[in-house]
Amino acid sequence: MHNIVAIDIGGTAIKYALIDAAGKVVAQDSQPTRAREDSGAGIVAKAIAIVQAYQEHFYVDAVGIDTAGIVAPGEAGEIVFAGEASFPGYSGTQLGAAVREATGLPCVVENDVNAAALGEYLEGAARGAHSAFMVTVGTGVGGCFIVDGHIWHGASCSAGELGFLRVHGEQRIFEEIASTRALVQAAAYSHHVSPAELTGEQVFRWARTGDADAMAAILQWCDNLTEGLAAVACLLNPEVIVLGGGVMAQRQLLAPLLTQRFEARVPAAMRSHTRLAFATLGNAAGLRGAWHLAKAKL
Repeated sequence: MHNIVAIDIGGTAIKYALIDAAGKVVAQDSQPTRAREDSGAGIVAKAIAIVQAYQEHFYVDAVGIDTAGIVAPGEAGEIVFAGEASFPGYSGTQLGAAVREATGLPCVVENDVNAAALGEYLEGAARGAHSAFMVTVGTGVGGCFIVDGHIWHGASCSAGELGFLRVHGEQRIFEEIASTRALVQAAAYSHHVSPAELTGEQVFRWARTGDADAMAAILQWCDNLTEGLAAVACLLNPEVIVLGGGVMAQRQLLAPLLTQRFEARVPAAMRSHTRLAFATLGNAAGLRGAWHLAKAKL
């Protein structure tokens, strides 16, 4: 029985699980990332300790890691770039090589959005499609394009970085107008409160109770988001665009708004075989993708 350790390294928490060959989660847990306090070396040490702890009690065949940052595919599992403010000392780290050397196990490392997209492609909202683009909306906006089961990394390993796109004549980048943070900032301004005091969930609660200013902020945010979705559809023409991130839990309200705006922005002939879908795997998507990547190495 093959057991794989899957690790999801995010800005706030490191989630991890032992998953068997059939995809069953045998054990799982999480711990704070503390990236600012412990730096890149600390993240590497935590990943190694997680794997070694599982090795003490289980037979482990391989390790799959998904992480924030631009990751170069290959044996070294190098973190090409991670923002120094959030992940000091992480850029340039050869995470895969370090884990492999310390544990004696094959290790594959992938960007977190890419891994989540692969999870949704193989098990979730894009299952059965030949091509899919996943958009993750949170503090920023991330993206990944998958064709026939293969992640499109691009020449600089940064393909799919939708958040840095400039659209509709904006002087700002896309994530500054289409992230959950942007929605919260707009609603906070109209309600004369600090963005630090507000969450996306609260904005949607206000809207559901008839708050016109909250609804206006949501509508403008939907307009902004579908500008980027339209660009994806026109450029890549995928079978499915998967919408992920915590805000997409508001599917009941968002689905008709986003669909209407998407259809208005993309000519029918160019979107007739492209559908919008909401992610189904939630916070497990990255771990599932990391598991699939590691399993393919066995």
